[in-house]
Amino acid sequence: MRTSSRNIAIGCVAAALLALPAAASAGSANASALGQDLDSLLGSAELGGATAGLVVRNADTGDTLYSRLGDSLLTPGSNEKLVTSTAALDLLGTDYSFDTIVRYTGSLTNGTVNGDLYLKGFGDPTTTLADYQAMAAQVRQAGITSVTGRLVADDTWYDSTRLGPDWAWDDEPYYYDAQVSALTVAPDANANAGSVNVVITPAAAGQPATVTMNPPNSYITIQNTATTGSATALSVNRVHGTNTITVAGTIAAGAQPDTERMSVDNPTAFVASLFRKALSDAGVSVTGANAFQKMPTGLPTVASHTSATLGQLLPTFLKQSNNMIAETLTKSAGQERLASGTFAGGVNALTTKLGDLGIDPNQYNQFDGSGLSRMDIVSPAQIAQLLINAKSRPWFQSWYDALPVAGNSDPAIGGTLAHRMAGTPAANNLHGKTGSLTGVSALSGYVTAADGEHLVFSMVSNNFLPATVKDVEDAVAVRLAQYDGSADTARQPAQRLAPHARTGKATDRRAGLECSWTHTC
Repeated sequence: MRTSSRNIAIGCVAAALLALPAAASAGSANASALGQDLDSLLGSAELGGATAGLVVRNADTGDTLYSRLGDSLLTPGSNEKLVTSTAALDLLGTDYSFDTIVRYTGSLTNGTVNGDLYLKGFGDPTTTLADYQAMAAQVRQAGITSVTGRLVADDTWYDSTRLGPDWAWDDEPYYYDAQVSALTVAPDANANAGSVNVVITPAAAGQPATVTMNPPNSYITIQNTATTGSATALSVNRVHGTNTITVAGTIAAGAQPDTERMSVDNPTAFVASLFRKALSDAGVSVTGANAFQKMPTGLPTVASHTSATLGQLLPTFLKQSNNMIAETLTKSAGQERLASGTFAGGVNALTTKLGDLGIDPNQYNQFDGSGLSRMDIVSPAQIAQLLINAKSRPWFQSWYDALPVAGNSDPAIGGTLAHRMAGTPAANNLHGKTGSLTGVSALSGYVTAADGEHLVFSMVSNNFLPATVKDVEDAVAVRLAQYDGSADTARQPAQRLAPHARTGKATDRRAGLECSWTHTC
């Protein structure tokens, strides 16, 4: 329902923009009409009482076309990923990848390891059950059939603080707020590390619904009271501080299975349980219990897995606004540069690259990599400068291509902008990054104007009351795509854009989150 009302509102805004009167004559101040229209949009009732900063600049010359509260320090939401991704690319490089290794202590005699088997992770957010099964097969192929000692999981590449500073406790059950571990698992190719897919399938009317998990496991307990009914109204939750997931409500008979993504408490222990089962299935028995400690150095390697490179992971990271990739890059940056796999160490490491990217560390605060923390602070002006500076980097084209593309319904291209600005001059034109928390919204990126001018822009809004102000962001972006500097002359101030449709307050805490986190893209 949120999606349909947004589309209606965007359609109204787009129609109003397309109906703007033609320029009166060339030779007037080029930005005058643009400035009036942007002022009108930022004066929308939806932003009443809020703080909304907007900066528009020429991407090639750096000239400023528009600035309103551009230097205001605001919470960026997932626009923080623009900073994290560019700083990580500068610091780690496009060829950076994550490893997972298996080694053993003691001796190997006649297929038996007389010691412990170690599984050590280096932060890979993309490992799946299939990857752990492949490593288990490698262990068997190395001639190992039994281990007399323990299965030891080593996640010490990062510290033991698994949730970022100022992350909301009531978001913890959901996959976008999963715990960060150097040894983790994703349920599918979307790299949502530290979570499981809970799949609810209807049965015959009046019968209990069927609940399964991916990856299949015995680590998590499902309490299922959901039934098959005439409509779908499901509630899925993880009991705080536990690995008990409750499924309640109804799913319509004949409906497609419903998949909910839920975080796991202690992903390291979850991986240990999955790997033990994978070893058993591969014909390798482990006598001892699961344990958790740092692996000694100098041990022989019997299995390994290497992730895709950072350059290859960029589309998954940016198009779907993936928090776990952001946080693993942050902690890995800290470990690689400062030997500190912590949130603070990672932020300090990334900060060493910020000056060259156009962000003054003295006018900026960062506490995590994803933007989940409401203590993150940056200005639209700094984001716009970062967008300009990024153009000179050798990795720019792949990074630019990995940004969501407005109005492109293919999620692999459009990402979080797949269903925004469709049918407008911004569609298949604007490459940008979204950012959404309750009371926080941002859109920043690149757009080519009607006259061929390359523009960068950053709009960040804080402390608004409606569930979303994305309609205003979209109208701003469409107006920039229509901009013609040679003919975009001033109009009378009384000529305003059409009002926006949505002004109601948010009633659902999750309504203000990134669409990719709430299945509404």
